[in-house]
Amino acid sequence: MLQCHARKGAPMISAYSDHAANERTFLAWVRTGIAVIAFGFVIEKFNLFMTTLASSALGDVPHRLRFEGLTGMLGRYDGLAFIFVGVALVVIATIRFVRITALIDDPEEHSARSVRIELFVSAGLLILIASYSVFLVFS
Repeated sequence: MLQCHARKGAPMISAYSDHAANERTFLAWVRTGIAVIAFGFVIEKFNLFMTTLASSALGDVPHRLRFEGLTGMLGRYDGLAFIFVGVALVVIATIRFVRITALIDDPEEHSARSVRIELFVSAGLLILIASYSVFLVFS
């Protein structure tokens, strides 16, 4: 059994629970960003597969047209959009983590109103997911 005891007079991390919560939030954003990037890669590989099927000589014309419909404009660039949004999530999470760490260590009080960028990226991700869902339903 491993126990951790602080020596008497040894300095402890001030606001440790706040720092730990900030780190957990950072890791959650990074996991989300990595998942979005991975989903973007899956979409890109699927589009490559569908493009290959559409260009092959196998199948009749209606089947080829259906495959070509699945590789349309939105399907061609949606995977890249997911990859870029995922990278943006990781970058924004890192910036936010560093900023919040500095604010936790600052003895002055600060408001929590500066979360606009996180809301914009989350809204962008939601719009991207909705557009891809609509594309898949109607293609």
